[in-house]
Amino acid sequence: MAVIPDTFAIEAGASIAAILKQAPLNPLENRILLMHALQLTRIQLITQDERTIDTGQARRLSTLFQRRLLGEPIAYIIGQREFYGLQLEVTPDVLIPRPETELLVDLALQHLPAAAGPETLSVLDLGTGSGAIAVAIAHSRPDLQLTALDVSAAALAVASRNAARYLAPGQLQLLLSSWYGALDDRQFNLIVANPPYIVAGDSHLAQGDLRFEPQDALTDHADGLSALRIIIDGAARHLKDGGWLLMEHGYDQAPAVRELLQAQQFDAVQSWEDIAGIERVSGGRRKSPS
Repeated sequence: MAVIPDTFAIEAGASIAAILKQAPLNPLENRILLMHALQLTRIQLITQDERTIDTGQARRLSTLFQRRLLGEPIAYIIGQREFYGLQLEVTPDVLIPRPETELLVDLALQHLPAAAGPETLSVLDLGTGSGAIAVAIAHSRPDLQLTALDVSAAALAVASRNAARYLAPGQLQLLLSSWYGALDDRQFNLIVANPPYIVAGDSHLAQGDLRFEPQDALTDHADGLSALRIIIDGAARHLKDGGWLLMEHGYDQAPAVRELLQAQQFDAVQSWEDIAGIERVSGGRRKSPS
């Protein structure tokens, strides 16, 4: 196994081909950093591989590679991440959207009616962060009205910019709020959430990309279920009759989340597997009055 060096300096006059050959990261990350620094497409990176870089570009590339060698996530370095076919802005104020979370978007779209006649269907996204889930749902269904909440003003600023890039004005309402606090008695056809669910002290929090992500968005600083309990306990008040609550959770939390949903009298309680075969999302339907 090749040893990755701690530093990597690029000199002016080096060609793209030479940099790609010498760069210490995996080939995909090498290409991403070069495309970002030189503002090139993947095709241009191939067709212009003999192009040489100047002093400023060499300095910028060296800085980018050094940041990555120190462990900083690629998404934060280049300021964006692809999610559900959309290129979304990400900053250290928000979690990096991950492929497994696309399951939550798929399920939300599946559990919403095609249309509601004269009524506009409404969706609530709790703890929106970058806005990835809300923006992906709204972009897929322009007929929906989305509301997204977050306790972080910095995160909402990122979500606002992502919404402005892909959505019509007014399609997504962003509110500064701790869970349901800013909603009064508003009700929705569907609620989605990807809350902090990592148990306090979990060793993964000190590894890989998680070291750089906002800790309050990763862990509840407790048993991993406290935020999920709050969401489940308050959901019935904010769901219309027959509305669904869908939540992402940890790899081993599905049984506990199903129990919490059943204790609050949710109907059709179940869990769904992500692309790795892990029960990643659980949910239930608010019972209609009999």
